[in-house]
Amino acid sequence: MQELISKPETIKILRRYQISPTTQRVEIAQVLLTKNQHLSADQVLESVNQERSKVSKATVYNTLGLFARKGLVRELVIDPTKVFYDSNAKDHHHFFNVETGELQDIEQTDFEFGHLPHLPEGTIADGIDVIIRVKSHT
Repeated sequence: MQELISKPETIKILRRYQISPTTQRVEIAQVLLTKNQHLSADQVLESVNQERSKVSKATVYNTLGLFARKGLVRELVIDPTKVFYDSNAKDHHHFFNVETGELQDIEQTDFEFGHLPHLPEGTIADGIDVIIRVKSHT
């Protein structure tokens, strides 16, 4: 098992994002925020329940949704059946390997846009998420 960030540090991070640090939220955050990574809710559930108290699937999904809404993590919807939570909440993009299911970060500075299309009337751009799907070259 990898070393998790400390409980006091996790509580401090949650409070910075105005998230009440319940025991279960702290345990989920410790797993997710230990390093920059992309985890599904099921992977978080498995990791949290592996050696700590039992947390329900609903609690994990609700907590990850809360973390995403508060900006602590990014929710990446690869397709309707594949949702990952990215502990790196900074602006960046991704490669997604369709064969292995692996996500890899692309730094925002490594990706350039010529221009954005005209936005619908009355709206402003709130962010750009690019996922480039890759597979092995045969």
